Amino acid sequence: MADNFLAELRNKIELNLSDEQFGVSELADAMNMSRSNLLRRVKKELELSVSQYIRQIRLEHAMRLLEENQHNVSEVSYQVGFSSTSYFIKCFREHFGYPPGEVGKKTSEPLTENPEKPITTFEKNPKKKTARSVAVATLILCLLAVGYFAFYTKDLPPPEPQQLEKSIAVLPFKNDSNDSTNVYLVNGLMESTLNDLQKIKDLKVISRTSSEKYRNTNKTAPEIAEELQVSYIIEGSGQKIGDNILLNIQLIEGATDRHVWGKQYRRESGDIFKLQQEIAQNIAKEIEAIITPEEQQRIEQIPTDNLEAYDLFLKGKDLFYTYQDADLRKAVELFDQAIKLDPEFSRAYANQAMAYYYLDIYKDNPKYVKELGESADKAFLYDAKSSESLLAKGMFYMQSKQYRQAVTYLEKALEYNPNSVTIINFLSDFYTSHMPNTSKYLEYALRGVQLDIGSKDSITTSFVYLHLSNALLQSGFFDESLEYINKSLAYYPENPYAYIKVYIHFAKDKDAPKAKAALIKELNKDTTRMDITQEIGKLYYYMRDYDSANVYYDRYLQLKESQHLDIYNNQDLNLAVIYEKLGMPDKAKEFSDRFLKYAQNDQTMYKDLYLSVYYAYKNDEQKALDHLENFSNQKDFQFWILLMDVDPVVDDLKKLPRYKKLMKKIESTFWNSHQQIKDALETKGLI
Repeated sequence: MADNFLAELRNKIELNLSDEQFGVSELADAMNMSRSNLLRRVKKELELSVSQYIRQIRLEHAMRLLEENQHNVSEVSYQVGFSSTSYFIKCFREHFGYPPGEVGKKTSEPLTENPEKPITTFEKNPKKKTARSVAVATLILCLLAVGYFAFYTKDLPPPEPQQLEKSIAVLPFKNDSNDSTNVYLVNGLMESTLNDLQKIKDLKVISRTSSEKYRNTNKTAPEIAEELQVSYIIEGSGQKIGDNILLNIQLIEGATDRHVWGKQYRRESGDIFKLQQEIAQNIAKEIEAIITPEEQQRIEQIPTDNLEAYDLFLKGKDLFYTYQDADLRKAVELFDQAIKLDPEFSRAYANQAMAYYYLDIYKDNPKYVKELGESADKAFLYDAKSSESLLAKGMFYMQSKQYRQAVTYLEKALEYNPNSVTIINFLSDFYTSHMPNTSKYLEYALRGVQLDIGSKDSITTSFVYLHLSNALLQSGFFDESLEYINKSLAYYPENPYAYIKVYIHFAKDKDAPKAKAALIKELNKDTTRMDITQEIGKLYYYMRDYDSANVYYDRYLQLKESQHLDIYNNQDLNLAVIYEKLGMPDKAKEFSDRFLKYAQNDQTMYKDLYLSVYYAYKNDEQKALDHLENFSNQKDFQFWILLMDVDPVVDDLKKLPRYKKLMKKIESTFWNSHQQIKDALETKGLI
């Protein structure tokens, strides 16, 4: 049955070779199949898309015509359905490895033994192979062998993300109206198109922030596509005329600047939701993205029946994206007005919750936790399957430090919106800061880079690369981490967090004085930097220079208090040791008690490790080693655990055989986990 299906499929394509307009929809009609069924069947039988297969047949027929030496390249391109000769040459070169003009020079033998039915590498179990087929197959095997050797003799391949066939970027829509107040509406239509496409797992959709760079650009579609590493570009423009919305959408093939599809939509304001759904579905159809029934249902869901409430919601979203406190407060008010008009408006509740979260982020005395929780609960009540509702719930649990509950909602949110960079970055941060897990941290950091890199301004790109560098460092990929931090600095040499490079070298050479000197140089650029100040204090502490450590830790505490921040609480035991060494027992007790409370309330895999060092400080070797043994059963922990020996608090433990045995086990676990992380990421195609 499969052979009959493929034979009929090939026959229909060959009957329409010269028809440039004969594409997926036309082939589905010719086969008496629905478009979606044809896409699934061809994917199953041939492991490629329908458009790829049509192009494959066209190129094979072109090869036969060229080998007959009776037509020039331009004539052949039109005979096989390519209206652009340059595009035909590009496709031919990509498929065969050389341009069509060199066919006669490359080989004189025919492509196949049976000119009536050329054999394609995508058909199953061909009965005959020609000398050319064998040569091509041999070449492919050789290339694969070389690729295999190159890939597996490096920890990571070249850093640039691979271009995906079904990858797309939605550029900011233009406001065609002279009325600037319509900007929020046009932005809202752009975002809704982006959000609907992001819900389709079969697509790779570049983030909103990545595309925003091109709002007023003069760059061409091929230039943008190359920078964004995408195959397709969506351009749009719109305006509101009375009660009507006029919107123009174009789908462009990035590499060739070819206009694939375009449409002008004119709808009444009351049809805005149907308009948004239609745009996303039309685009997905044109690039042959498979939409599952669940994704279709999420795309077709109407957020509210009240258009006035939706208008207020769009105005709030436009302010929300500035992430400035004043605008966030205004956004909260607009969302509240929308909710009064529609008390069941889930998305308004969810975005209001997110605004509360960002107003409180990193504050030591958050003001809006109650409001955040109430808004998140209402969002979830009225739509439990919305990625925004789930993200809002995750934010509430993160703000409440209930991390195990948070991760459930965050990962479910990503399931419903697999292209959301916001959710991916939340998970990446979650698995490094709140529930440390090096493999998941690195996985999400890599996924974030694939959707959010090489696209924005150089400063933002620098931070994205730095984030990935840190993830690689924590997982033990030192050389790769150094490569990415260098890329980060190439984009933005003044990146304020570039001192991670100091720790990459420290991880390799364990030279604390060298690292300390480098950090002091960084601090001199901005003496108010609390993060660098405490890092220098920590290095002096490792060097047993407690007087100097105290100087920097004292500055750190002053800065922390003045900024009302609740961070770096795991440093309290270092301070207790320093104060004890300097003859300040009362302050030592204050900070050791604070550290014990922190350790006992810790929800991460490091709880036993914190308790181990606490009891080492208290000279209770038995409890210290018992907790260390408990920790030794963990995996996916950060590389820094292997440097535990540099901490003065374990100086007495280091002499004990049991301690040495446990640390050897921990080191072995880390490097075994490192290899497993590498294997898992390779399997998922992330490295």
